[in-house]
Amino acid sequence: QVQLQESGPGLVKPSQILSVTCTVSGDSITTPSFYLNWFRRPPGKELEWMGTLVWNGDTYESPSFRNRIIMYRDTSKNQFTLQLGAVTPEDTAVYYCARSKFRPQWKRDVRRDDYDAWGQGTQVTVSA
Repeated sequence: QVQLQESGPGLVKPSQILSVTCTVSGDSITTPSFYLNWFRRPPGKELEWMGTLVWNGDTYESPSFRNRIIMYRDTSKNQFTLQLGAVTPEDTAVYYCARSKFRPQWKRDVRRDDYDAWGQGTQVTVSA
């Protein structure tokens, strides 16, 4: 059974780069047909799709984060990473990784049951 676990800095200062990593166990991140996704839930708001890294290395970014987001993977560690630049306190959220067999669509409601695995989430606070 695949398992995902996020790790992050906890606290980031405004204007810095936020970096969170998802470690996958139980399956390879290069297994064909799977999409590796990043979401976040700011306080009092809904889950928001941020971007997707495809099993073949392609990436898709939400237009809401374009020009601020970088995603990459380390196949030797079976990990994938999200970097978000120019952060502000509005980027304070719980950040999640999740695996799916489809690519999430921008501004579509996120239904957790549609995904075959989620991490537990990692809180990142942006504050001076």
